[in-house]
Amino acid sequence: MNKQVLLERIQAQLEQTLQIATEAAMRAYNTATDDENVAENKYDTFALEASYLAHGQAQRVAECKADISAYQHLLAAMPIQKDTVVVGHLVSLEDHNGNLKLVFLGPAAGGLKFTVDGLDVIIVTPTSPFGEALLGREIDEEVDVHIGDNVVWFDVVSIE
Repeated sequence: MNKQVLLERIQAQLEQTLQIATEAAMRAYNTATDDENVAENKYDTFALEASYLAHGQAQRVAECKADISAYQHLLAAMPIQKDTVVVGHLVSLEDHNGNLKLVFLGPAAGGLKFTVDGLDVIIVTPTSPFGEALLGREIDEEVDVHIGDNVVWFDVVSIE
């Protein structure tokens, strides 16, 4: 799999998410500050609710920018060593049934899924249970991931 293509797709998705969040924040801000939404009595809370929404959307924009910044920093200092799993590695895992799973250990945006070269890849972060279990693992090591009450076992097949 071409890891550079994956990183470009991640950046593009993060940029698109930022654009959508920015547009939503502007709509919420405009709604909250519109003269037509001034409270007519003490029970009219539409403008107040809109201001809470605008604040939440502004926080979402800040989170999107932080995600983009985290990936820009990662691109500037991609890991060279491939002995142990660290942030920035694409890890191939195999379960006990022989099913292959590709996981990218990223600095942010956990949960995003991509299909690159016909293969599905999911992003996990070091703060997730899956990411935490992967950190520091080596090829041919077994990884146990606790998902709810279940434990899933994987073998590390390769590290890119």
